[in-house]
Amino acid sequence: QVQLVESGGGLVQPGGSLRLSCAVSGKISSIYPITWYREAPGKEREFVANIFSSAGTNFADSVKGRFTIARDNAKNTVYLQMNSLKPEDTAVYYCKTVIRGTIYWGQGTQVTVSS
Repeated sequence: QVQLVESGGGLVQPGGSLRLSCAVSGKISSIYPITWYREAPGKEREFVANIFSSAGTNFADSVKGRFTIARDNAKNTVYLQMNSLKPEDTAVYYCKTVIRGTIYWGQGTQVTVSS
């Protein structure tokens, strides 16, 4: 059974930083792409960033230049470093992967940006 567990969310002031982690556990023999999404109250879940096994990355325009993504393959963990946070970054952040056609989501971690 594959599980994704996010952590690192919290309350931060505008301009602050947080680092989210997505730990993947289970019988995984390969390195799979990991995608971060977020869902704000009253809004649809939206793409934030992803990272491939080759370490190639993509970012939503709204976070380019502020967020970075990296993976530690030895720990099966992907990190989302969020800098210069804005109130509009407030959301529940989820990580997702697809393994052999099955989609796995984490439970989400709340990020609140407020003064």
